[in-house]
Amino acid sequence: MTELRLPIDNGEIEFYRLAGSPIPLHRRRAADFDRIAYAAAHVVADPLKHSDPWLEPAIDWDATLRFRHRLWDLGLGVAEAMDTAQRGMGLSWTDSQELVRRSLKEAQSRDDALIACGAGTDHLAPNPDLALSDIVSAYEEQVGFVEGEGGRVILMASRALAASAKGPDDYLDVYGRVLANVRRPVIIHWLGEMFDPALQGYWGSPDHDTAMDTCLAMIEANAARIDGIKISLLSKEKEIAMRRRLPAGVRMYTGDDFNYAELIAGDEHSHSDALLGIFDAIAPAASAALASLKRGSLNEFHDTLEPTVALSRHIFRAPTRFYKTGVVFLAWLNGLQNHFTMVGGQESARSTLHFAELFRLADRANTLADPDEAARRMKQFLAVRGMA
Repeated sequence: MTELRLPIDNGEIEFYRLAGSPIPLHRRRAADFDRIAYAAAHVVADPLKHSDPWLEPAIDWDATLRFRHRLWDLGLGVAEAMDTAQRGMGLSWTDSQELVRRSLKEAQSRDDALIACGAGTDHLAPNPDLALSDIVSAYEEQVGFVEGEGGRVILMASRALAASAKGPDDYLDVYGRVLANVRRPVIIHWLGEMFDPALQGYWGSPDHDTAMDTCLAMIEANAARIDGIKISLLSKEKEIAMRRRLPAGVRMYTGDDFNYAELIAGDEHSHSDALLGIFDAIAPAASAALASLKRGSLNEFHDTLEPTVALSRHIFRAPTRFYKTGVVFLAWLNGLQNHFTMVGGQESARSTLHFAELFRLADRANTLADPDEAARRMKQFLAVRGMA
């Protein structure tokens, strides 16, 4: 058994013995699942390019696109240019356009690639004095780009709208005008303030239940143009309540990285599909679990996916907006990229103790693809962090 020294909370060091069993990789297709499952995929930074990491991203395009093919090979869809890729948090709209263009081209080279791409207003600086027409135009520019490249749209929440809206009616106005001109049904994304503090009070109220009423009114008025909604509020109760109120034919895509296993499994009334950042990090487990659910083996589904929930809750712990650091760290541990460098320099966003606990939880969740190699990389990381 591989063993290594890991720091613990009291400032001491423990000897940790790995005990996990890697989940076998099997090539699958989306048709092997009875849930639609998107993984919000990260971008791989290029540490050897000249750039100022806090100001401009340097992206390793080859590694970034290889990662998307890996997700497709496992039967998962790719939710492109979302916050996992640090959209609006280091990745600009200009860079996002290049990412969308390249990923859609790769998807079109296959017959089994599910992909949808984020369109928002992040090229428009938030300002309380913005006219609603300016926000509509910004949305239409990005929607037009994604659809012009042949992509399906994920309509992202707008910081500009959150800053300038005077109440719920402004949200209904903007979304109604944007949706009136989409070419195919979109996925709405309601991103909670725990992921992005600038979205506090979205849908015109700081109270999520009141905001939900407004969001549902918008969906009901535009149901024919909406494929589904992804909510990221980290509350299974709110998601289930909203799921039961959706118009027929409109899907709920869980964005709850704390409770996804039970939400995907569903209840006697309905279930959630998935659009999750954690599926980037646990793709083999997600793929295996979804395949077992399709076979009718609910026990196997939970046996595979439930152990990953503790890992996900740790990665997404407050401040939740730094979750991307854990996602990329696990990608590096698993050999999916050859460095731990991030867009925006966010490899520094979590503590050494946080990474040590992530390693333990990843092992217990059977999400270390090669435990010996992961341990070797962890030792390298800890040496840099002062544990020589």
